[in-house]
Amino acid sequence: MIMRDFISDALREAPAAIHYKVSQRMADYFPGKAVVETATWQFSLEEYAKAGLCSLTPKTPLHTQFLSYWDGEETRIYQNALQAWFTVVWQGYNLEVFKLTVDEDSHYWILADIREIAESFFRAVCEWELEIRSEVLVFDGDCWHKDEDLFKAIKSSTFDNLVLHGSLARDILADLQHFFESRDFYQTYGIPWKRGVLLVGPPGNGKTHAVKALINSLGRPCLYVKSFKGRRDTNEHAIQAVFERARKSAPCLLVLEDLDAQITPQNRSFFLNELDGFEPNTGILTLATTNYPEKLDPAIVNRPSRFDRKYHFDLPGAPEREDYIRMWNHSLRLALRLTPEGIGQIAAITEGFSFAYLKELFVSALMSWINQAKALQVEGSMDAVMAGQVSLLREQMLTTNTTPASEPESDPENK
Repeated sequence: MIMRDFISDALREAPAAIHYKVSQRMADYFPGKAVVETATWQFSLEEYAKAGLCSLTPKTPLHTQFLSYWDGEETRIYQNALQAWFTVVWQGYNLEVFKLTVDEDSHYWILADIREIAESFFRAVCEWELEIRSEVLVFDGDCWHKDEDLFKAIKSSTFDNLVLHGSLARDILADLQHFFESRDFYQTYGIPWKRGVLLVGPPGNGKTHAVKALINSLGRPCLYVKSFKGRRDTNEHAIQAVFERARKSAPCLLVLEDLDAQITPQNRSFFLNELDGFEPNTGILTLATTNYPEKLDPAIVNRPSRFDRKYHFDLPGAPEREDYIRMWNHSLRLALRLTPEGIGQIAAITEGFSFAYLKELFVSALMSWINQAKALQVEGSMDAVMAGQVSLLREQMLTTNTTPASEPESDPENK
């Protein structure tokens, strides 16, 4: 068999037999080599090499197939191999890795002179991938991945640009900081060192921003669960994978967004067992959000030791609306700003508006001002424009048979 045809010959096999056939050929053609085969997502070979922890050289005369990726104007094009055979140098050892991708799933064969070297390399790559290094590990129902955009959003989120009622922001942050600083206290008094905190309230009132600001302020490893529902695995398998990973990362934050949408009658018992069953979950602070607490089973929200504390994010009152309007107003160019009197007026006539609707008010008023700019080149003109937009938004709420509280959760405090 000609080595340069190894990949193309493998891809001609029936999908159900392809991996077995490759393994068989590896044993036939490399009888003196130790082979470790894996399809686990944790074996992030190319990311490991990009971090400078090993070197990869495509093996010739095989043709290596690369896919190019582009994530936007401000990012560079980068490549990942689909089908490849690499020569690897790692910690003074020479290895080879064959990568085969079928239906978006990558399979790897690690070849080394002795099995101990192959297994050590495999373990090193997987352990590195599971480390949380100034980043956030996101679970989307199928697997974990690092989300750079989410991490950037978290790093820009603080409590300085978040408007909440009274001391709510300060209380939540102090509560979570105290948990992570109190390990010895918990152990001294025989109290399980774990915590559950639930942020409750209608959409658009700062829960998501608060979560990001907490992650940023606490500086702890964070696992961020977007969904337990995947394409391949069951909800139960996904829930188990999440909590197993959290136990390995503890002490850490485990964030469950929109808990009411994630927990179903089918997976509820399994979730409760992972949250508060036989495993101790030592050092895990579970931080969850819900727009509709009435949809959650009382066994989840009312049972002690599951979610010990609930913080309510209600529609903003007049003082919070005025603070939010003042914050937004300060960020605008002078010609677009409300007058001091206008700030108070808009705060007074927006009762029942969520922060998300207040943000929409500013955006729509700015667009209206721009469209009428020639006629509005007078000081204080934004006062009238925004007051008119308040009326239009209220009509929209009535015609769509919604209230401000039904606005989908956004991140309104981040400008």
